[in-house]
Amino acid sequence: MSPMSPMSRLRVESVSLSVDGFGAGPDQSLQQPMGRGGMALHEWALATRTFHQRALGSDGGATEGVDERFAARGFEGLGAWILGRNMFGPVRGPWPDESWQGWWGDEPPYHVPVFVLTHHPRPPLAMQGGTTFHFVTEGLSVALQRARAAAGALDVRLGGGMASIRQALQARLVDRMHLALAPVLLGQGEPLLTGLDLPALGYRCAGVEAGERATHVVIERA
Repeated sequence: MSPMSPMSRLRVESVSLSVDGFGAGPDQSLQQPMGRGGMALHEWALATRTFHQRALGSDGGATEGVDERFAARGFEGLGAWILGRNMFGPVRGPWPDESWQGWWGDEPPYHVPVFVLTHHPRPPLAMQGGTTFHFVTEGLSVALQRARAAAGALDVRLGGGMASIRQALQARLVDRMHLALAPVLLGQGEPLLTGLDLPALGYRCAGVEAGERATHVVIERA
C-alpha cells in the first residue's frame, strides 16, 4: 500500500484544554513541563488504565469508563508520531549534547517511530520498546511525509504542542482531533484555537461525550 494512502490519517488525540482554551500553563520548565497549573488539565488521563499501563507499567489505581475509552482509542491504529520539540524536552536552541533522551525514561510509551520537529539537527535516538526519535529540521510537512512513510497503512498521531497543532490545523492537515475539556481555568498560557476559524478551514464537531473528569469533543475534517 502506498505511504500516502488515504487510510493513513493525521490524528490529534487526548489534547487537554482548560475551559478558557489553554493547553498548557505559563512558565514551562523542567520542573513544570506543563507550565504553572498545567498538570490539572491532565487529571482525567492520569487516572486511566491506559496511562497506568503505558507510563507506569501497572494497572494499580487505574480507572475505567468514558475517560479510559478515549485515552485507549488515542493509541489504536498508530504507526508513527510527530512531536514538537518542547514535547520531547526542555532543551532550547542548539543541542549542547545528546544526554537528554526525553521525558519518559528508557522506554517511552510510543513504541513506534517518532518524528520530532526542531531547527537543530541531531542523530536518531533508538530507545527500548521500539521507539526511535527522528529529528526533523525541514518542517511539519516533511515530518508528516516521513511519518506516513514509516506508518504505512496505519495512522500518524500529532502529539503537540499547541503551536504544532495550530500549524497543522491551519494547513488543513489534521483529519481527526479529540479534545478533553477539563473543569479548570488557567487564565493564561498556551492557547490552542484562538484566532482559528475551524468551520472555514473545513472542520466540524462530530461528537461530544461527558467523561468522569473531562468532557470529550471530537472534531473532524469534512
